[in-house]
Amino acid sequence: MSGGTVASVPALVPRLPVGVVAGPEQAERFGLAPEEYRQVIAHLGREPLAVEAGMFGALWSEHCGYKNSRPLLRRLPTTGPQVLQGPGENAGVVDVGDGWGVAFKMESHNHPSAVEPVQGAATGVGGILRDIFAMGARPFAVLDALRFGDHTTARTRYLLDGVVRGIAGYGNAIGVPTVGGEIGFHACFEQNPLVNVMALGLLRHEQLQSGTVGEAGNALVYVGSRTGRDGLGGAVFASADLSEASAADRPAVQVGDPFMEKLLLEACLEAIEAGLVVGVQDMGAAGLTSSVAEMAHRAGRGVDLRVDLIPRREHGMTPLEVMLSESQERMVLTARPDQVAALLALLRHWELEALVVGQVAEHDRFRLWEGETLVGDMPVAPLNEAPTYVREGREDPAVRAARAYDLRALPLPDDAGAVLLRLLADPGIASKEAVYRQYDHQVMTNTVLVPGAADAAVLRIKGSRRGVAATIDCNSRYVYLAPRLGAALAAVEAARNLAAVGATPLGVTDCLNFGNPTVPETYYQLQEAVEGLREACLALSTPVTGGNVSLYNQYRAEEGPQAIHPTPSVGMVGVLPDVERRAGMGLRREGDVVLLIGAGEPAIGASSYLWEVHGLEAGTPPALDLEAAARLVNCLARLVQDGLVDTAHDVGEGGLAVALAEMALLGGRGVDVEVPPRLAPRWDAALFGEAAALALVAVPEGRAADVERAVAAVSLRVERLGRAGGEDLRIRHRDAPAGGIDLTLERARSAFESTIAEALAT
Repeated sequence: MSGGTVASVPALVPRLPVGVVAGPEQAERFGLAPEEYRQVIAHLGREPLAVEAGMFGALWSEHCGYKNSRPLLRRLPTTGPQVLQGPGENAGVVDVGDGWGVAFKMESHNHPSAVEPVQGAATGVGGILRDIFAMGARPFAVLDALRFGDHTTARTRYLLDGVVRGIAGYGNAIGVPTVGGEIGFHACFEQNPLVNVMALGLLRHEQLQSGTVGEAGNALVYVGSRTGRDGLGGAVFASADLSEASAADRPAVQVGDPFMEKLLLEACLEAIEAGLVVGVQDMGAAGLTSSVAEMAHRAGRGVDLRVDLIPRREHGMTPLEVMLSESQERMVLTARPDQVAALLALLRHWELEALVVGQVAEHDRFRLWEGETLVGDMPVAPLNEAPTYVREGREDPAVRAARAYDLRALPLPDDAGAVLLRLLADPGIASKEAVYRQYDHQVMTNTVLVPGAADAAVLRIKGSRRGVAATIDCNSRYVYLAPRLGAALAAVEAARNLAAVGATPLGVTDCLNFGNPTVPETYYQLQEAVEGLREACLALSTPVTGGNVSLYNQYRAEEGPQAIHPTPSVGMVGVLPDVERRAGMGLRREGDVVLLIGAGEPAIGASSYLWEVHGLEAGTPPALDLEAAARLVNCLARLVQDGLVDTAHDVGEGGLAVALAEMALLGGRGVDVEVPPRLAPRWDAALFGEAAALALVAVPEGRAADVERAVAAVSLRVERLGRAGGEDLRIRHRDAPAGGIDLTLERARSAFESTIAEALAT
């Protein structure tokens, strides 16, 4: 098959495929457990060939098949009036009004980044962008959520530098801005960093595309880079623990080419707009195997694929290598026979290699051909339906004991100002400017609020008054100590951050990063976290439209397995009815009244203060009243949308004092406030404790009473703390030593801006 016509496949007479039979040992190397191997035999009615075992192993891997998580994920809410496309496609899509939709998705590239940080992170960006334009959407933003080990170690600095360079190099070259995200540090991520990448794309409703093969007789068109041996076994590699031997898996890490991706992006979007394609699919994890199998499964059709026609950049590649290669910048398109010639001409106009490599069939098989020889023959449905496992989880007694730790006798610090400086220098809180200044966050000229300027990124929709906001959030320590509560708090924080810029939350994409699910304590974390996410998303009316599960984030060391802290990253998208009515974080005007609004009491359990100052990872995360948290989100967004508030910041890690300092440092002006003792029983909790439903706003005196009335009307707390102005941070509390905190902005800035810059400088 080549050129502009759909050549006929070899006559489909009954016969067995030829090749080497894969026994149980070889199948296990492909990731198939003994029982799964027996299931493959039952589906085939015979022992599998090596290529068939490899394809089943890839699609039944955790990375592709979600066999340990799918039963849990069914608990998540996935529908709502705003959802144009829910789970099951390349990305979810929500309606943002005026006929516009936003496609968004988050995925992980953790294991590849652990062994090859530059290419691991770069290809993570490339892969998620392909998921977005496969939906018919033009990518217009990238966010990333990163986790590393101790920021002072050589390994962490190597990984941090490489990951940042990989993200910057790919995003900057392809011309999609990196506009936000988060970075955390903890020793548990030393060997197993997390690299989660979220992308957003804009489309008109009528442009929404599906990854399907369509009707029998349609052509399968391969377009993009040639297939090589890079990325071989990537899906299986991502579905196993890391160890000292993982460095040998560098061939499982793909190599990215952002310039090729740019051509693919433009060509695919033009083909979709011209109506020349039936379906579009990225060749991501498991390469040709997953892309073609998933498209066929969605359509309920079979396919005949000519492996010998797949463009290759290496000689001697076997069908197994071709089918499992994860070489980057490749897509599968399906087209009706009468449109193949026009599609190929369009793709070649973009200087892309493109050819017909297969055909959609009436049967229900995935058949591989080398010329006239059948080399693989598998039923499509079982190939796509990995076995699932419901396990017995149990909580780690050590975690239960840490959560129950009695914090009442915790000694009070003798210098509140010194505590604030220490927290501002904490790498999880400190300024990330040294990272995001390497990203081109203004390319495409849609970015309204740049990284660091607000709690969420904001982008304009050209040709509309509307704007789109996006954020990624998760506190791994919260989830470690209380998985259900911690996951719910991640969703609530994401919604609070969107509301703080004036956006109404619409939907969620998640990236569930956990250890080995066969360990009962890890499965418990996953089970509980999914339930917490479910409860929060229902309360916030933010359905989960898709995402990614990344398990086996565990390192096998001589002293025993070391799992990461559970990290269910929550990516959330919201809409601003009028992008000109938005709020930033920095204090804007001298004399503005600073108001604390919300509900609940700040507490020191599981806080950054407790860890950084007292060395304790203990206690219970902030108490969560979901109804009150949802009221704060709705109220805060409305205050901004009504034009009453243009400066807002949520109270998160580090508590009230850190939030006030961040607002002051970003705005370049000081603040003079009095924290009421009734806020919390202890002064350190009032200043540095964390809460689930508190936010700060700063408004001119003339608007303060209106804000107070609006907040009180929805039964939320509102407190006048003081005013913005001057060149000092004055945060007073009558019970604190020396009356509280009194620091110059310059001293606070030095602490805030040095940590990450120094980590990247070595």
